Amino acid sequence: MVREDEIRPAERAVEWPDATDAGLIFVGRIRTPWLTRMTCPRQGRADGPVCRIEVFEPWDQCLHGVSDFARLEVLYWLHRSRRDLTLQSPANNGLTRGTFALREPVRPNPIGTSIVHLIGIEGSTLLVRGLDCLDDTPLVDIKPDRTLFIPLAPPTPGDADIGEP
Repeated sequence: MVREDEIRPAERAVEWPDATDAGLIFVGRIRTPWLTRMTCPRQGRADGPVCRIEVFEPWDQCLHGVSDFARLEVLYWLHRSRRDLTLQSPANNGLTRGTFALREPVRPNPIGTSIVHLIGIEGSTLLVRGLDCLDDTPLVDIKPDRTLFIPLAPPTPGDADIGEP
């Protein structure tokens, strides 16, 4: 696992560009038992500890109907991750891959995702299993797990032609 500010011999970092505002807001905070990246699991598990997703006002209104879903996709901001690596060597074995070919937390825009199992709801707080982020992680969004949905309409002509001339 990469420690903060570590660049391994096979990795490459770039100079960070000036920020541009995309209007991103955090709609809540995630509470987990992990305080450091070294103790945080690499993947969330359905049998992992119960974690809390606290949704702020007025976004708590967005939770209406969420109890209809057993699994949710949670998007969060990996606020303690570095953002400048373009090539990474997660196994530290000299082999590199581009950041977009990895599920590492080090990314230009460190957005993490987890599919979680909804255990319960206490007011504006979701109780879930399956997270893999640090305590106090900012919440970006929550969506029903897309694998729970079937397409709404049959394919139309041209649907399969995406990317073809």
